Amino acid sequence: MNRILFEHGEIDPDGMVSLQDFRAEHLRQVLRVEPGKLVKTGEVGGLVGFSEVLSVSPEQVVLSTNHCDTAVPPWVDLLLAVPRPKVLKRLWPQLAALGVRRIFLINAFKVEKFYFSSQWIQPEFYRPLLVEGLMQCGATALPEVAVCQRFRPFMEDAFPRLFEGQPTRLVAHPGVTQTPSVTGGGIPVVAIGPEGGWTDYELDCFARAGFAKWSLGKRILRTDTAAIALLSVLDYARS
Repeated sequence: MNRILFEHGEIDPDGMVSLQDFRAEHLRQVLRVEPGKLVKTGEVGGLVGFSEVLSVSPEQVVLSTNHCDTAVPPWVDLLLAVPRPKVLKRLWPQLAALGVRRIFLINAFKVEKFYFSSQWIQPEFYRPLLVEGLMQCGATALPEVAVCQRFRPFMEDAFPRLFEGQPTRLVAHPGVTQTPSVTGGGIPVVAIGPEGGWTDYELDCFARAGFAKWSLGKRILRTDTAAIALLSVLDYARS
């Protein structure tokens, strides 16, 4: 946890915060804070800065916030074929930490239908994991999440409207090895499929939408491994 984040409603009008949960435990047991110490903090969806520890007790830690700086912004949008529930659970904090702005959980031929009934696509379950990822990387912008259960209507109707002005479009598929190119401005869009890959029909849909094929080679990776590796390589390529 490299930056402790507060929800908007936790900060009172005087800028004071009282913590009694795992964040207080982290401050006491890991950072071993004492009154007067400054710690890195921020507000979910807002600014970052430092907070001064006012008091420490077994019941709570009280801080005075001072948030004046802008956090590092997200930089990429992700179309993700819904993976197995336990894989998706592992991915949520990683996607937030890697700087994903919008996450569209989409269907595909090789996605099992019951994946869409998983608790890990429900906001009350995934949101804490996204916040966990933000606290790890020190950012505050909570990724927007949308669930799209019908592939063709999403690609033909919703996609052109939602991604207008984003010319860098990459669809991950094993076998194509080339350096990704981030050109033309805008936020890049990456589509990552099921572990068995996209079907020819799905790849044709992406091609018609302006996506270029891209992968890290011929190895077929697990979804969580592929997502982390692909986004990391793309982030490096754009820097």
